[in-house]
Amino acid sequence: MNTVSCIVVDDEPLAVKLIVSYVEKTPFLELKGSFTSGKSAFAFLQETPVDLLFCDIQMPNLSGMDLSKMLPEHTKVIFTTAFSQYAVEGFKVHALDYLLKPISYEDFLSAAKHAAKVISGKPAATAARDDTPKSIFVKTEYKLQQIELDKITFIEGMKDYVKIHLDDGSDPVLSLMRLKTLEEKLPKDRFVRVQKSFIVRIPKIEAIERNHIVIGKDRIPIGETYRDYLYEVLSGTSLLLE
Repeated sequence: MNTVSCIVVDDEPLAVKLIVSYVEKTPFLELKGSFTSGKSAFAFLQETPVDLLFCDIQMPNLSGMDLSKMLPEHTKVIFTTAFSQYAVEGFKVHALDYLLKPISYEDFLSAAKHAAKVISGKPAATAARDDTPKSIFVKTEYKLQQIELDKITFIEGMKDYVKIHLDDGSDPVLSLMRLKTLEEKLPKDRFVRVQKSFIVRIPKIEAIERNHIVIGKDRIPIGETYRDYLYEVLSGTSLLLE
């Protein structure tokens, strides 16, 4: 496995110490520095580019999220944070992984190995295939209607019907089929079931607030049995959230 250069950024010295210890015991990681502020890390990176950041999100002056948006494309980020609600934001800025504190070495190593594969140019295990469908056909009234997947915001199950909500302002499409049947047709990298009666398109998620997904004016409940899997999909790693 190729060597991956990295830095650690966290405003909590004890958190820095822990992640540094994990880096030092991982043979393929090369520590270039550790920092307790986003500003000092950014100044360092201007002179010394690295492959990977292990970076806290909630930091004063320059947050980890803002720092990640200032990095060159080749520099990857694994977020480390105590706050589960940042999983959606991390997903949106294309973080490679999201580790919830307290972080075990097992979870750290899994994320680091995934990052090393991506950085070395190998396809990630969860990378979407190029032949994933762009649209689906559903039966509505007396016709088959084609629906572009990228126009779907979320899908609501209503006993024997599904209601497909779209982002173009048009009325939802009603189709006589069970939600499970439709779920099997949807690409797993773009859609996730979040409750017994709801499937959402991942890129449309704006926030998670009080156990609800926010998409525009809609608030979609997250089912207790779907909660851990939802965060696993968003973060790219298996996490049990409290």
